[in-house]
Amino acid sequence: MNQKYLIPLTAVFLLFLVAYTGVEGAGLQWFFGIVFPYVAMIAFLAGFVYKVLGWASSAVPFRIPTTCGQQKSLPWIKQNAIDNPDTSTGVFVRMVLEIFLFRSLFRNTKAAFNKNASNRLSYSWEIFLWLGALAFHYSFLVVILRHFRFFTSPVPSCIDMLEYIDGIVQLGLPGILLSGVVLLAATLFLLARRIFDAKVTYISQAADYFPLFLIIGIAATGLSMRYFTKVDIIDIKTLTMGLVTFSPTIPESVGGLFYGHLFLVSILFAYFPASKLMHMGGIFLSPTRNMANNTRAKRHINPWNYDVETHTYEQYEDHFREKMIEAGLPVDKPLDKKE
Repeated sequence: MNQKYLIPLTAVFLLFLVAYTGVEGAGLQWFFGIVFPYVAMIAFLAGFVYKVLGWASSAVPFRIPTTCGQQKSLPWIKQNAIDNPDTSTGVFVRMVLEIFLFRSLFRNTKAAFNKNASNRLSYSWEIFLWLGALAFHYSFLVVILRHFRFFTSPVPSCIDMLEYIDGIVQLGLPGILLSGVVLLAATLFLLARRIFDAKVTYISQAADYFPLFLIIGIAATGLSMRYFTKVDIIDIKTLTMGLVTFSPTIPESVGGLFYGHLFLVSILFAYFPASKLMHMGGIFLSPTRNMANNTRAKRHINPWNYDVETHTYEQYEDHFREKMIEAGLPVDKPLDKKE
């Protein structure tokens, strides 16, 4: 087995085992239920703000938008106003389509050699990658929003409505919540793509597998608590409401599986700012996306330019004229007899 995904898999399993045994064997509910969630949330907020402020303060001296359409030029040449916008409105539309519909990923193609056509290079549309990414992100968003019922009292009506729509498939008791199942399936699909696609495997590192295994562990333990190993929801809400109101309490009837689930969630939050998952915030500050490509209509001057002392050729020749003549090099101005 490839070590690039064996090590992250082992790490996630050991993290869950540490929390489970720490609660069941050592009685460390206070650490895994109170201390570490607070530390993880502080690390998430501080790391997120630090990253965003760093990106916001980075110098962007030139217009460098990534484009794949016709730029605005002559009146008789049709412009692609979304792929190559020259106004703020076009940039806004482009960003909305990118953030909510992953438009660039939707247009993504895969290159491969066609063995049936003398190994000619051919391109195919990667629609399944787009569908998998869309399912992953939206199911993850729904799961996070649903969990707000554990941190609010009374529960907002919009959260109740979202959970009603999410659980519209009524098969058995408790009813199936689609977001949790879709999240696990989509994450497994993205993991399988990294493992079985040779080109993706080649460029993948352990840091690319770790968040996937972490999310799989979170989804698996969450589904297990809902459908197989029952937990006391009232006691869990007592714990979560205590964390939110800064008056934490530890219920006695909550077992190690929940604390293992909570520990993996806390690890994900703490790890988030240091990982590639920060593209969630970076997409809004990416100069390749959020800038209008109007370089033909407006001259952009680097505001960070400073005066640079130049050395002209005349000054260069004045300094080295005698040596240039000795070396047989042509000069524009003859050597002064006084020199």
